[in-house]
Amino acid sequence: MFEHHQTPLLSRKKFLARQLRYTAFSLLILTASIGLGMAGYHYLGRLSWVDSFLNASMILTGMGPVDHMETDAGKLFSALYALFSGISFLTFVAVLFTPVYHRFLHKFHLTLGETGRE
Repeated sequence: MFEHHQTPLLSRKKFLARQLRYTAFSLLILTASIGLGMAGYHYLGRLSWVDSFLNASMILTGMGPVDHMETDAGKLFSALYALFSGISFLTFVAVLFTPVYHRFLHKFHLTLGETGRE
């Protein structure tokens, strides 16, 4: 999927196309995570859609819940969603920055190879 460390650095145009694909996939992860949270808070926590969006967003980014859950189902969902959100947000960030990180390492490796160090 990514170029080998001995191949030339990808052109800027191809890199930007790759970054756009990874950005779209990371936004899909984010949208699915917020959608799952909104549905759970709306149906299990009995919150309005706007309040559900607020709670899902705040939990997903690590800020914490806004509304107190009254039902047992809402409390269980909130706890499980908080656990899920930690992994989901880290996955979102990792997917988003993977092409940039790879390009940095690839360029760094090419620079080392040019100086004769390997």
